[in-house]
Amino acid sequence: MKVIVIGATGTIGSLAVQHMLADGHAVTAFSRTPERIGIDHPELSLVSGDVLNQSEVDTAVAGHDAVVITLGSKSLRSLIRSKGTLIVIHAMQKAGMSRLICQSTLGAHESWSNLNFFWKRIMFGGILRIVFRDHELQELLVEASGLDWTIVRPSGFTDRTETEVFKEAFAPTLKGLRLKIARSDVASFLTKQLTDRTYHQRAVAIST
Repeated sequence: MKVIVIGATGTIGSLAVQHMLADGHAVTAFSRTPERIGIDHPELSLVSGDVLNQSEVDTAVAGHDAVVITLGSKSLRSLIRSKGTLIVIHAMQKAGMSRLICQSTLGAHESWSNLNFFWKRIMFGGILRIVFRDHELQELLVEASGLDWTIVRPSGFTDRTETEVFKEAFAPTLKGLRLKIARSDVASFLTKQLTDRTYHQRAVAIST
């Protein structure tokens, strides 16, 4: 499969690129500075561009079988997730593409009930309030896109090595989660969605 990763130099994006290449996919890494990904592979293409530039995204997305969005920003006030995702959706619609996999966050919409006090009141209710609302808007845009989408909602990231011991697709009523997951597990799960249609047009939560 020919896949383009939007936000490929982020901590999740770069790992997702590695997992997809290992699974035999041809991958395009799209970001402002894709060379930062630091990977040399015959099936990897690097495309420099601005996700907020519609024409650049249109050109980059065309000709792929699937798009994986792993957008993020160091800024706590950035709206790049929703704004960039909308531009990607428009590009896919123009190109006649359908398969979209989007990384969001646990806590969005109905999964809010899975969170504990710390994440509800301090992180998403305070420090990361704008980022969280941006994720929620991002999800609404994906769900309204008419595309063949899957939204992945990971909990807080850790740098532990891949474990594959985590819960997935749990109900919003589930309590007592550790609310942590290894970045490599998230990347592996995103990669799995390229060929596994279990979560077609669903938002799926993952966490230990």
